[in-house]
Amino acid sequence: MRACAWYTDPMFVNQEQLKEFLIDAGLLSRKDAQAAEREAKERGAKLDETLVARGVLSADEVRRAQAYVLGIPFVSLTDVKIPFEVLTLIPEPIARKHNIVAYRKTPHGELEVAMLDTDDLRAIEFVKKKTGLKILPRLTDEASLKSALRAYQRSLQAEFGDFITTEAKSLTLLSEGSGEETDAATLEKHAQALPVVRIVNALLTHALLQGASDIHIEPQEQNVVVRYRIDGILHDVMTLPKDAAPAIVARIKVLANLKLDEKRLPQDGRFKMEIEGEKVSFRVSILPVYFGEKVVMRLLREGGGGFTLESLGFHGVSLERMHEAMRQKIGMILVTGPTGSGKSTTLYTILDQLNTPDVNISTIEDPIEYQMPRINQTQVNPQIGFSFATGLRALMRQDPDIMMVGEIRDHETASLAVNAALTGHLVLSTLHTNTAAAAFARLIDMGVEPFLLVSTLKVVVGQRLVRRLIKEEAEQYTLPQSLIKELELHIDADRVVEALAEEGVIPKKMPLHSVPFFRPREGAEEGGYKGRIGIHEVLKVTPGVQQLVMEGKDASTIELTARKEGMLTMLEDGIFKAAQGVTTVEEVLRVISE
Repeated sequence: MRACAWYTDPMFVNQEQLKEFLIDAGLLSRKDAQAAEREAKERGAKLDETLVARGVLSADEVRRAQAYVLGIPFVSLTDVKIPFEVLTLIPEPIARKHNIVAYRKTPHGELEVAMLDTDDLRAIEFVKKKTGLKILPRLTDEASLKSALRAYQRSLQAEFGDFITTEAKSLTLLSEGSGEETDAATLEKHAQALPVVRIVNALLTHALLQGASDIHIEPQEQNVVVRYRIDGILHDVMTLPKDAAPAIVARIKVLANLKLDEKRLPQDGRFKMEIEGEKVSFRVSILPVYFGEKVVMRLLREGGGGFTLESLGFHGVSLERMHEAMRQKIGMILVTGPTGSGKSTTLYTILDQLNTPDVNISTIEDPIEYQMPRINQTQVNPQIGFSFATGLRALMRQDPDIMMVGEIRDHETASLAVNAALTGHLVLSTLHTNTAAAAFARLIDMGVEPFLLVSTLKVVVGQRLVRRLIKEEAEQYTLPQSLIKELELHIDADRVVEALAEEGVIPKKMPLHSVPFFRPREGAEEGGYKGRIGIHEVLKVTPGVQQLVMEGKDASTIELTARKEGMLTMLEDGIFKAAQGVTTVEEVLRVISE
């Protein structure tokens, strides 16, 4: 057994030593070892990897042997209660991505971490820089690591619960039943009190670590319910005492610079915080309801750039059409879909790709969701008469090459955007329609002339967000015939299968009933889903589509022509991604039906 200088040398396992240890321990016969060695040599693989691939040993049995050969401890965290402050030294996303969990901090400034792969020096170095501690890696097994990862939610909940029970008692009751209105000075005093500051900070930190996109604080008759939207689904996470609600709302109003004593009218604002080393903007909406004021906060992680169209889910013909439209110097690119379907992220990604020193990019938004370098971003302010239309007129005098209009809501904005696209600018914007084909009728309803529309629009993107399947938690299956018959009423199965074959996902001419799909296995961690990805339809405005628009044809006729010209619908794109194992058919049907 040898000591390992982990912080300077990788923990590479001597394969010969490992083999002899496994044989001596009775875990491996000499015959199996020789056969595995021959196969490993032929494949250019390691002996331990080959033993696991052949099913001779499990991955966990190999890890225990590696720990012995390397001279480092093997730990089980299944029944270990990890202190909250130690566990959260490593952010949950990093812990899950790199399979590394902090479980013990020594008095000498050392941090013991459990890992599945002690060769992952990048993860070790990250933790070392973040914590400033000496890192002591320990090997563990998969079941143990999963148990420790579940502790994130349990510990955060316990930590948050402790704040509520201890700090809520300290909150001065802001009684609304006293018959007297609480003045702004009193509300501000309560909002700055340490207990409410700690409660709100804990709530925001908890939401960020859980990967929430929205926080809902909803007053009920007897209590206040806190819910998080995670991967598009709302979850109840906490019930607060009714008496704590006014102080918590007042604290959020102070952060967002809103009127403390205004409880009868809706208010909107925003604020920024740095949490766990990450800068986050919170978009705040406060609405009077029967039992008080409901607060919804949208979390916007700063640094929205860095995405690619591929990472958002674009592929094949759809991706080619997007790149072709982005190369144009004039015209309009529209992204459509309901609220929360990722339209802004798609626009920001396009802007990020187009953002080069030789172009002037200006935006008019409501609100500015991500701040981007070298892009001139302006926020509308309807209260002083600064609307999308007003801002767009001003942008036209700013010598822009590319303009982004956050949303086309009315005739004036639509007309100005179309005219801007006609007069030598590339215009990006969003529209609230259910499909790409419905965008034409919506804009014509707003008063845009059809001949101007077909002259400017290059592509229309329709999109939704579906939850990503965790591949490690998935099982393979084929679709039942009843579901295939139902799907074939709405999709072109041959086109989907052809697209899958074109991208090498399945062999050519494989029928849909033979295509392997994926779903979460029973008892899957986190329900089998983590994160979201887009499903898209990219409608190219071809001469055929232009003719139909000029003739006043409806959306279904336009969509039919677009499909004949190679467009995958959102449903078809979703089935494509389900066959890739990116999501599931059930998830696609849930989102499309919504």
